[in-house]
Amino acid sequence: MKAQFKKLTRGLITGLMLSVAAVGAHAQSLKLGHITPPTHVWHQVGEKISADLAASTDGKMKLAVSPLQKLGNEAQMINLMQAGAQQFGIFTVGGLSNREESFLAWSLPYVFQDVAHATRAANTPAAKEMLKRLEAHGLVGLGYAFAGMRHVLSLQPVASATDLANKKIRSFPSPVYNDWWNANGAAPTALPLSEVAPSLTTKLLDAVDIDLDALVGLKFHQQAPNLTLTRHMAFPSVIVVSKKWWDSRSQADRDLILKVVADAEQWGYQTAIDADESNLAKAKADGAMIVEADIGSFQAVAEKVRAQYIARNPLIADFYAQAKGL
Repeated sequence: MKAQFKKLTRGLITGLMLSVAAVGAHAQSLKLGHITPPTHVWHQVGEKISADLAASTDGKMKLAVSPLQKLGNEAQMINLMQAGAQQFGIFTVGGLSNREESFLAWSLPYVFQDVAHATRAANTPAAKEMLKRLEAHGLVGLGYAFAGMRHVLSLQPVASATDLANKKIRSFPSPVYNDWWNANGAAPTALPLSEVAPSLTTKLLDAVDIDLDALVGLKFHQQAPNLTLTRHMAFPSVIVVSKKWWDSRSQADRDLILKVVADAEQWGYQTAIDADESNLAKAKADGAMIVEADIGSFQAVAEKVRAQYIARNPLIADFYAQAKGL
């Protein structure tokens, strides 16, 4: 009897261990990386994707969201995704334009009136074609996410474009940003977000090109208090998955992920629209001083910069025409 009991116990333990192993084998530990702080709307979109995936799969898809380049900068994360080592990413259109030039269309100056206008442009045929073209680079574009419109934060008040003449402005490392700020007489300077605050403190920078999500999250107005609401560009990102990983998923998995991302995308649109207003209120309450400026002085050079990019890429031209018509 004792021998039979031991045998039965061993069998139950073995079965339990096999069951646990099977559950573990089916559970997927996934990674999503981006470059913004945890307060940023893109991080919130990532967290929503994570929560909804876990809820929809009874925890079988577990997605860890890593902000502030913890998995590497965007180029490094794209390399990880091409190898299948990172499954999800939320990457700036500026970073992706190094692979697919047409994404530069999103950064053309003075195309969008506000964040709501930019979100509508995400549904244009040209915007969807940009997503399709990412497959040639080992990524699958599933949708867009938005931050606030971009403005100028500065040590000294910037009341017109002439106030930026020969001033160093922290700018996103992208050709269209460089061309835009050069056209306004400024000196665009590429720096990681982590180096902006000390560079303002030591006056190695005079100004920052920034959206209000990042400004409020990183509190750069504590070093440079003057905020000029130029609204010169939108600042979208793209929600992507690794093509290598995506191709290994079942159609049922893909359909589920598409639904979860589509829901998070729409949620993120409204969140970004609402945040652009609330973040401005937060920045003012925290000491940012709004500068009354001649926005026309910035708009005067925008057409020249836009024309340069429209002429060089047909998809950029298509997107501009479709976005302006919304």
